Amino acid sequence: QVQLVESGGGLVQAGGSLRLSCAASGRTVSKYAMGWFRQAPGKEREFVVAISWRNSTTAYADSVKGRFTISRDNAKNTVYLQMNSLKPEDTAVYYCAAAPSITTIKVRIDSWGQGTQVTVSS
Repeated sequence: QVQLVESGGGLVQAGGSLRLSCAASGRTVSKYAMGWFRQAPGKEREFVVAISWRNSTTAYADSVKGRFTISRDNAKNTVYLQMNSLKPEDTAVYYCAAAPSITTIKVRIDSWGQGTQVTVSS
């Protein structure tokens, strides 16, 4: 399995920006699609964005299109989530995730990060 460690969460005012990082380790880490999910208190965990490991194909939830950008540095085994124009409704614990492919990331997750808190104040 792949191990994931997240960083970069914090408190930001509405309209501000944050960049999350997810460092992956493991023998087969380069074969994984990577993505981000988020979960607010009392709500279900929801898909945010994903990126393929080979071609950097991306998939975004409608709620974050135009505001969030995912990128991947395979040499560093790290995926990034640049979050701009943040809104209070973006407040959640953000989890990095690894899956066999971008096609399956919404239905099959092999590894989760520990989560990092993002709080957006109004």
